[in-house]
Amino acid sequence: MRKVWVVGGAAVGLGLSFVMLLVVGVYIVAGNLANGVGGATKALAKGSVPAAYQTLVQKWGNMCSAINPALLAAQLYQESGFDPDVTSHADARGIAQFIPSTWATHGIDGDGDGDRDIWDPNDAIPSAASYDCELAKYVKDVPGDTTNNMLAAYNAGAYRVIKAGGVPAISETQNYVKTIRTLEDSFAAPTTRVDPSKQAAGAIYYAQKKLGTPYLWGGTGTDAQGGRFDCSGLTQAAYESVGITLPRVANDQYNAGPHPARSELLPGDLVFFSEDLTNSRAIHHVGIYVGGGYMIDAPRTGAVIRFDPIDTADYFGATRVTEDGAKALPTTV
Repeated sequence: MRKVWVVGGAAVGLGLSFVMLLVVGVYIVAGNLANGVGGATKALAKGSVPAAYQTLVQKWGNMCSAINPALLAAQLYQESGFDPDVTSHADARGIAQFIPSTWATHGIDGDGDGDRDIWDPNDAIPSAASYDCELAKYVKDVPGDTTNNMLAAYNAGAYRVIKAGGVPAISETQNYVKTIRTLEDSFAAPTTRVDPSKQAAGAIYYAQKKLGTPYLWGGTGTDAQGGRFDCSGLTQAAYESVGITLPRVANDQYNAGPHPARSELLPGDLVFFSEDLTNSRAIHHVGIYVGGGYMIDAPRTGAVIRFDPIDTADYFGATRVTEDGAKALPTTV
């Protein structure tokens, strides 16, 4: 369990005062920052891809102009949650979720060991990138955004995209394209300042009202649980109070938006902690940043919801939660 510093009662009282100022300040800052995530090159955000696959995704994500490492990462996360052993109800297999018949014609020997193994990420990740680029060539003359058309072809087939003159009017396909393009931002290292969340102040206000509430492992604040929370239960409830539904566990909440640098944190950002600083899937703790190097969090059994410093050895990074980012997260991961 992560070591934390307990803030005394007097400090909590002072903290409440500065949090009230920060809550107001969120809206002031929101009105003054103009730039969102952007830039032609999308490098991977720190630790957003498990270390075992980061080099593969970075290399093969630059295979053609229709894809980039962050987009390839988002696609793999959407397909499998980076699980190399998963099989879908449609018999799609492995980290890239290839159906065997598609693998037979489009799988490649990515690691050059003489075989094409659908279960081996060293083959499957390069094959996903290769297939994306092949589809992009099929739809290159279709009106609209080539990457969107490529993703639509991956989901619905190139013929339907060509026939429709773009992303076809199929809800599953349209959602697939929107989801991956949104998740792309959560895997990309921001190249410009990230817009603040409009809901941040409300989330802080909710968490502030829970200060002093005893921690409960698995707690989501229900009446049956006495209104108690664990760390991700608190952050989930805080953002639910402002109309944003987050996943239940901390490592999935990390992908609910872009990732500001430590120097760019704003009140309302979620801050994350991990024993493995190379892997977002190993995140074990989350809190809500309130400014001044502090967060509100539910730290552990025997403690209460309180203010804690974020600058510890296991600080992993932060997420600026967006409504679209939260909606894009796969429910099966």
